[in-house]
Amino acid sequence: MYVLTINQRDSREVGDMVHDLLRALRPVRTVLPFQRSVGDEAIGIVADPAAAVDAALRALRERRWNVGIGVGSVGTVDPADPDGPVRPGVLPDTQDLREVGGPGLAHARRAVEEAAKAGVRVPVSVDGPHVETAAQAEAVLRLVGQLVLTRTEAEWAVLDLLVPGVRGQQKLAAAELGITVQAVSKAVQRSFWTEEHACRPAAARLLGLAEGPEAIRP
Repeated sequence: MYVLTINQRDSREVGDMVHDLLRALRPVRTVLPFQRSVGDEAIGIVADPAAAVDAALRALRERRWNVGIGVGSVGTVDPADPDGPVRPGVLPDTQDLREVGGPGLAHARRAVEEAAKAGVRVPVSVDGPHVETAAQAEAVLRLVGQLVLTRTEAEWAVLDLLVPGVRGQQKLAAAELGITVQAVSKAVQRSFWTEEHACRPAAARLLGLAEGPEAIRP
C-alpha cells in the first residue's frame, strides 16, 4: 500500500486550504479516500503506485503542500487502542482514518517531515522498507515535480484539456481556448508535458520496488 500524508506549507499566510486539496485529489483512485487528519493535513491510501504518483503531482501543482509517500502495509486498528494490534491488509468499512494503523503510516509521517525541511526545493519525499529504492523514487518524483511546479496558468489551461496518448487533441484544445494550434503545441513543449507522462511509469515502478524487507536505519 501507499500512504500519502500531505500538509500545508503556508496556512498562516493564506488560511486552511485542505478543502481545496481534497477537491483536487478526488480523481485519484484510492482504497481509503483522502481526508483531513489533523489541522491543515490530509491523508489518503492508494493500492496502485501510479495513483500515488498522480496524487503527489496533483498536490505539488498547487505549490503549497509538503507531500510524503509512505510505502508499507496498513490495516484496521481499534480506535480506542490505536497502539494495539493491527489487522494487516484489512481496511475499515467505515473508511475512517482513525481506524487505520500500520507501518505505511509511519513511513508516510517520516516522509512528509523530510519534505517539509528547509532547503527542499521540490517538497515531496518517499520513505519505505527498501531505503535505497525509496530514495530513487523520490529523486525521480522531485525531477518530475519540478516540471509541474514551474508551469504557468496559461500552460495549465492548455494541458487540462489534453489526455496523454490521445492523438488529434491539440486542434480541439486550440478551438476551445480560441488560440492557434501552434500556440497549443508551444505550450505543450515548454511545459515538458510529454516528458512528464513518459517519466511517471518510472516513478511508479520504483515506488513498487520500495516495498521490500525492512532496512536497518541509523
